[in-house]
Amino acid sequence: MMTVTLEIKDHIAHLTLNRPDKMNAVSEALLADVLAAVEQIAASKARVVLLSGAGKAFCSGLDTSNFQRFLSEDLDELVMTRTHGDCNAFQAFSLALHDLPVPVVAAIQGPCFGAGMQLAIAADIRVAGPEAQFSIMEMKWGLIPDMGGMVLFPRVLRSDVLRYLTYTHEVVPADKALGYGLATELAEDAHARALEIATDIAGKSPSAVRAAKRLIGTVESTTERADILMAESREQRALIGTKDQMETVMARMQKRAAVYD
Repeated sequence: MMTVTLEIKDHIAHLTLNRPDKMNAVSEALLADVLAAVEQIAASKARVVLLSGAGKAFCSGLDTSNFQRFLSEDLDELVMTRTHGDCNAFQAFSLALHDLPVPVVAAIQGPCFGAGMQLAIAADIRVAGPEAQFSIMEMKWGLIPDMGGMVLFPRVLRSDVLRYLTYTHEVVPADKALGYGLATELAEDAHARALEIATDIAGKSPSAVRAAKRLIGTVESTTERADILMAESREQRALIGTKDQMETVMARMQKRAAVYD
């Protein structure tokens, strides 16, 4: 069985962690399969990603059977070597998804722990089901989050909340996760609601959505007012009068669905 499945349908890339018997725990194969799938998405015409886990869990974290293997390997090679730009492979697991030019919508049910939490935080939008549970779990094993989460967690969590969740590895229920910012919204059927959001995004101007994601990324990476204002102007100037933008206007005026390439 493949550890990850990818289907691109109606401009939506359905990326599913597929180890339901292991609660989608992250094995070496799953990590590699996620990275390969992200490369396929980046090269495709997908306009949005729907990220989910098969079965009752989103992802229970790193497969603990990996721990013994890690101790027998060259840790400098495993952890310190930059294999994916400024990342090692473990960090690229979440950051490659985050760095996609299109939005990612995650549907989260059941456990979302450790490595799974760091993957989920890479999504632009996270829809949680009523039984979803979240945890920055690494401290349970005497470790720290090291799969790109520390680039991403500060963008959604207050410093004191991030410190508390990291130090204690508390398991947070869905309603509390919503208050913290780990979840964007709650839904009785997280996958159905996430698909609804993804479908809505897929129907918008692809170039405008990508521009919006780039602009928000700029806003998150700088506090310089002039840089943000220039980024706004640059992205808007590149959109005005384009085929996608004109189709958006015409579809609105003609009261029909827009059709993009």
